[in-house]
Order: sequence, then C-alpha cells, then structure tokens
Amino acid sequence: MTPPEAALWLRLRARKPGRSTFRRQHAVGPYILDFYCAALRLAVEIDGSTHLSEDAAAHDARRTAWLNAQGIEVIRIPAVDVLRDADTAAEYIWQVAAARLASRAQIP
Repeated sequence: MTPPEAALWLRLRARKPGRSTFRRQHAVGPYILDFYCAALRLAVEIDGSTHLSEDAAAHDARRTAWLNAQGIEVIRIPAVDVLRDADTAAEYIWQVAAARLASRAQIP
C-alpha cells in the first residue's frame, strides 16, 4: 500500500458500530480496488500522481464504467487530500457509505 492508502486504512479498518466494513486491496473482475465495502458495493480509489496523465485518466474512466456496470459505486480521492487530512477523507467515505445505505433502505 502507498502511504496515503496506509493512512486511510488505519481509519477505515477500525470497526465501529453503525459503520460499514471495508476490505483493502480487494479483487473485483480484472481490477484490484484500493478499498471495498461489499455490503454497499462501494469502492474507494486513492489517486496519486500516476493518475494525472491522459492515458491514466482514460483507463480510470473505463475502469469506473465497468465497475458501475457491475453495480459498484466508485469514490475517487486524490492522494494529496488523504495526506493533507486523512481524518477528513475517512469521514467523507463514511458519509458516502451512510448515504448509500440510506438510499438502499428506501428502495421497496
């Protein structure tokens, strides 16, 4: 894991009541996801500087489209944001997870 991924994992792996469980380095089809919540079908990708090129952006778009077609929502967070404030990045993920859970509860 990269330093930003490790910093975020320290926060996501803490099991707290009412929070979804994430796995790290989880395989889905041909891809390895940085973090994945199976119960919510939610992927978290930490994008470092290698994701800034046009080729990488195109690859990320294809990857996200494929994952979306499998019913998996993808959150992309710049690595610099995680390094700057990992607590805020983790809180953002928890908020997205809670919203996804709430929206699923409303489906009959």
